[in-house]
Amino acid sequence: MYITSREKAIIELIIKTSGKHTALSIASSLNVSARTVQRDLKAVEKIIKEFDLELTRTSNQGLAIEGRNEQIFRLIQHITSSEPIDQPPQEKRLRLLLAILEEELYKAQVLANYLGISAATLTAYLDELAHWLKHFQLQLTRKRGVGVELHGTEANKRRALAHFFLQYFHEDLIEKLFLLERGKLSEERILHYFVPDELQEVNALVNSAFSGANARLADTGYLEMVLHTYITLQRAEAQFYLEGDASLPEGEIASEYAVMQRIGKELERKFDAAFSDMDILFLARILKGTKLRGAEGVPYDSIVLAQMIKNVIQSVSAQLHVDLTSDFSLFQGLLAHMEPSLFRIKQKMDSFNPLKEEIKRKYPVLFMAVKNSVEEEFKEIDHFPDDEIAFMVLHFGSALVMREENLPIKALVICPTGIGTSKMLASRIKKEISEIDAIEIKSIKEITGQVDLKAYDLILSTVRLPFMNAEYILVNPLLSEENITTIKTFLQNNIERLTQGKHYQKNSQNEEPASSVKQNAALADLLGDLRDVQHSIEAIIDNFRFYRMEQWGAQEEILENMLLKAEAENLLTNPPHVLNSLREREKKGGLGIPETNIALFHARNEHVRDLIFQIAHLPDPCLVKGMDGNEVLMKNLLLMLAPAELTQRQQEILSLISTNIIDSDEAILVFSSGNEEMIYKKLESIFAEYLQSNFKINR
Repeated sequence: MYITSREKAIIELIIKTSGKHTALSIASSLNVSARTVQRDLKAVEKIIKEFDLELTRTSNQGLAIEGRNEQIFRLIQHITSSEPIDQPPQEKRLRLLLAILEEELYKAQVLANYLGISAATLTAYLDELAHWLKHFQLQLTRKRGVGVELHGTEANKRRALAHFFLQYFHEDLIEKLFLLERGKLSEERILHYFVPDELQEVNALVNSAFSGANARLADTGYLEMVLHTYITLQRAEAQFYLEGDASLPEGEIASEYAVMQRIGKELERKFDAAFSDMDILFLARILKGTKLRGAEGVPYDSIVLAQMIKNVIQSVSAQLHVDLTSDFSLFQGLLAHMEPSLFRIKQKMDSFNPLKEEIKRKYPVLFMAVKNSVEEEFKEIDHFPDDEIAFMVLHFGSALVMREENLPIKALVICPTGIGTSKMLASRIKKEISEIDAIEIKSIKEITGQVDLKAYDLILSTVRLPFMNAEYILVNPLLSEENITTIKTFLQNNIERLTQGKHYQKNSQNEEPASSVKQNAALADLLGDLRDVQHSIEAIIDNFRFYRMEQWGAQEEILENMLLKAEAENLLTNPPHVLNSLREREKKGGLGIPETNIALFHARNEHVRDLIFQIAHLPDPCLVKGMDGNEVLMKNLLLMLAPAELTQRQQEILSLISTNIIDSDEAILVFSSGNEEMIYKKLESIFAEYLQSNFKINR
């Protein structure tokens, strides 16, 4: 049984002062962070369980070890006679991986001596590591008289190392980065690999590259980019070169390439390093696979993908006998997730979902329904990984449980594991704990800013936090039964404090009933939604124009003339700037809709005043690049413009139009017909159906 000196000290403190010490006071006694103690308490629980003992908490969060006296005596004897080890097995596995990545060949005995373990333990570690590395197409071989050798591409070696850190040292890295930013870290080498000054510089550069950008990274995506950038820096300096052709990046990752090129040049300047074109291309592909569009992203950007996602939602709805087709939040979440997901799959970049097995076990029917629908819709993909499907299940699970009623206590969820996971956790909380009304989700980075933690009745986190003196409850991202019990116990023990000043306390004569307050808030939200939807639909209808081209020639000239006419009607300003936005969007990928004669040109720009949807019907077709990479003969140019900042409902209306263009054969015929009256009536019917579906009032 492994035990570290800190785990030993924690057990001794708890036994000596049963029920008196909290995690915070233990942290103070041992001069470590509360987060470190919280992590070690898990190991302590496993240790004392071997002696049929249990770690409990008092109402004041004091820690105690409970069980029979003779078992406690046996535990004391064991820790007194045990020689603690200060390096956990997982850390030794990390050192083993780092060693075989840094040298082409290692003698087994040299490795065993280096790690301070026996030959038998080394064999066990190598077996585990070999099995894990197979997921990255890497082969670990051992030959008597030769040694231990790792076979595989440099790209896969870099991916494997980054994933090992993410999988086993995710929380440690968050803590180290936090302490590093505040100048409170004095280690010469972090986790046996990272040089603090270099890691801090990489972290700062990645952070500045994405702060304020439209395309933002989820917390895990951000950490992944920091890791890959740092690993690339180290591997390049050690002259481990990537294989392949360093040709210019393909159009779909041009913007990512430019971002990583800027970061690479800055690192070269600061550390006298040399990034190859292949290094930058490798990082650009990683970035493309991790990028997540925020709520402000363009929801109609990928019309074909949007339609496929719509089909997946319809299929899952049919299998589960529940209608999710009008849930725009689900649609938007899946659209944001699927673009990088498909890129990862096509580039054969392994994704790791630590919750996959638990998701499959807890939601087997939903998992099967999503898997069936995805495989049916995305037939061009030979194998859709279960890890990716599990991410999608989180989005569907969130949509299913978020239908529950809201009730009266305010909670903060700190969840750096991604949009789908945090939404799923919030939804599960609403379903399982009826007392909680409002739930806000914040990332670790947001929490370290100007967030008033006293504004929340309850703080929940899926990871241990390296800061915060405020009390919080550590929970599983899928909310286990134990978590539910812990939260309910906390609410029950703190009921007086939590209900102080709340609306659901007994009302005085002058106070409005809580139900009335909630109804008024709901009515205000509904009226706001109605106004937003009305304005958006009226803008599309009022600004709709149909142009039958006779003399205008090239595609650029057609767009330019349409923008000038829009300017004349005061719908936009600065047409050249808007035209440049359209050009930039076209560079990112084709705009022609496959198997139609339609191309959808679209952009968001600060010079556009309102939503615009217009059509130009060409006398002769011209070739444009299609959304699938093939050429499309365009005879109908559809122009969709929007302001730079959009509300959720405005995004929904734009998405509604784009997905309805190819919703059916009949819709394609209408939008490609060149018949202005038919198109106008089709728009009216789309909006009428949307209003009836989304704002039906049950009497």
